[in-house]
Amino acid sequence: MNITTLLFYFFSVVLLGSSVLVITARSTVYSALFLILAFFNASCIWMMLKAEFLAITLVLVYIGAVMVLFLFVVMMLDFDSDTVRKGFWKHVPAAGLIGAFIALEMALILMPGFRVSEAQAMPAEVAKLGNAKLLGINIYTHYLAPLQIAAVLLLVAIIAAIALTLRGRKDSRHQDPSEQVRVKKGDRLRIIKVAPTVEQPAVPAEKNEGAA
Repeated sequence: MNITTLLFYFFSVVLLGSSVLVITARSTVYSALFLILAFFNASCIWMMLKAEFLAITLVLVYIGAVMVLFLFVVMMLDFDSDTVRKGFWKHVPAAGLIGAFIALEMALILMPGFRVSEAQAMPAEVAKLGNAKLLGINIYTHYLAPLQIAAVLLLVAIIAAIALTLRGRKDSRHQDPSEQVRVKKGDRLRIIKVAPTVEQPAVPAEKNEGAA
């Protein structure tokens, strides 16, 4: 067993452990930190598998942007996670069955790709292009339709998130540009004739006593 195999098993064990801690940690902030650790170990495994583009993308996009933003949102909201976790263990059996079904489904799809003996040798001129360029050519030629479907699904998810979080407040003040454009001269200024009110001057108390 060489150093590469040892590193692979080390990163795999840390990845599995941090993944379990993501869903079992009581603090939401700790769950986000464990998820960052899981992403980092997954990127290390991809780097060992010579998938440099995917590893750097995972670090820059997920760890550097998405998870940091998620961590800041969790820290700013500071909501009570105990109320969210009520009934967690009640749903564990159903979640375990669904997770096992998804794992079996992924294994059936991905296992044929791990048969190295049946893999075709890559031509030398193709190997010189690099992983990033080969991945781009493969995605935008053979898998363009699934890529567009995934983009549409992400767009729908973004619109749904905005629609769910958009709430109209009664105490908020806003301007309607359409009403401002349609306004007339008479609506801007209205002159009202009001009868004058004249207040009588107050009589000093000393004069009142002298008169008496």
